[in-house]
Amino acid sequence: MKRAASRTPTREILRHWREAVPDDRLAHLVKDATRALIRALQTRLAAHAVSFGHWAFLRVLWERDGLTQRELSEEAGVMEPTTFAAVKAMEERGYVSRRQARDNRKNVFVHLTPAGRALKARLVPLAEEVNRIAVAGLPAAEVARVRNALLTIIENLARDEID
Repeated sequence: MKRAASRTPTREILRHWREAVPDDRLAHLVKDATRALIRALQTRLAAHAVSFGHWAFLRVLWERDGLTQRELSEEAGVMEPTTFAAVKAMEERGYVSRRQARDNRKNVFVHLTPAGRALKARLVPLAEEVNRIAVAGLPAAEVARVRNALLTIIENLARDEID
């Protein structure tokens, strides 16, 4: 399943940052780190026949089951047509069901099925494993500093949206 160690996409990203553009913008570094994290998780999810796209929706529903499709779309940060297609596919796989409220037929609510709820116990450890691998060798205090720095970046950009 794993490629030869010398030419993986993640190793190419690393080479790019170490050799080609070591001082490029922070936004690009964060994007490439995110791509590497996603790739590692996608590989693990695929072994359980779950796409990364479905993972994003499942994570939201594990925290807040019974959202409308619109709310689910907003929480997952994707466009509504994407949410519609993903929910339909997850319904076909038996992970979710869609229901309309009796008093409001306009809204479609998405609910986890027992099978969708059960995926949490199998999939969350995969994400935790990716996180452990990603921070291996970093002292806990360094990880805390990185988290704090990223949260500060998000806070600064959120404040910029308001201004």
